Amino acid sequence: MTLPFDLTPLAAAYLAVVLFGAAFVRGYSGFGFAALTVTGASLVTNPLHLVGVVLALDFLMIFQQWTGISRDVDWRRVLPLVLGAGAGVPLGLWAITQIPPDAARAVIAVYVLIMCAVLLRGFVLRRAQGMAEHTGMGVVSGIANAVGMGGLPVATYFTAQGLGARGFRATLIAYFALLDGVTLPLMWWHGLISWDTVVAAAAALPIVGLGIWLGGRHFFGTDPQDFRRFAIILLAVLAVLGLAKAMI
Repeated sequence: MTLPFDLTPLAAAYLAVVLFGAAFVRGYSGFGFAALTVTGASLVTNPLHLVGVVLALDFLMIFQQWTGISRDVDWRRVLPLVLGAGAGVPLGLWAITQIPPDAARAVIAVYVLIMCAVLLRGFVLRRAQGMAEHTGMGVVSGIANAVGMGGLPVATYFTAQGLGARGFRATLIAYFALLDGVTLPLMWWHGLISWDTVVAAAAALPIVGLGIWLGGRHFFGTDPQDFRRFAIILLAVLAVLGLAKAMI
């Protein structure tokens, strides 16, 4: 039987582990699923193959995580972010479809490293952010979501505003649902969604569901902030490896 995207059995097994780990991180901390999966996938395949898969899975995960978070969503942040993303996603998809796979690996790796550095640095925004700032961040996030990583700039943005853990997680999850709803149809239009995408997403769904469930139960007794820091460092390591592969 031919595996999706012509993966070898060993590469498919590796991606299953990556998906489980990324889903656990998402369930625990509220972010990182797409970034960890796409960055990890870049070591064994064209990372653009996995973007449609992770966005489809990300969208389905919303239903598993929605219970108990709806009251903590800050819709005054979410709606202008989505408005900006509506402009940013087409720009990002146009740009990423113009470059070869190794260039895509390099772009993804450099972007992830910059985002990890910003997250670890812990910048603080002293001034209250309004609709204009939220919309502008939505444009940045939409462009980044062309490679499935629209969550990282928004996670950085929320962290810089000192958003509490519950509001951070709930607002990110709500935004992801709408962002993916904008991105997936446009990806299909650009030919980045195929039958292999559907097969891979269906095969990965049980793995991801288990990872989300375990992460959501805070399976480790670690503080969510400490765990988020660990996830960022892991993401940076994967990005360095991906950049090395693109340059060899």
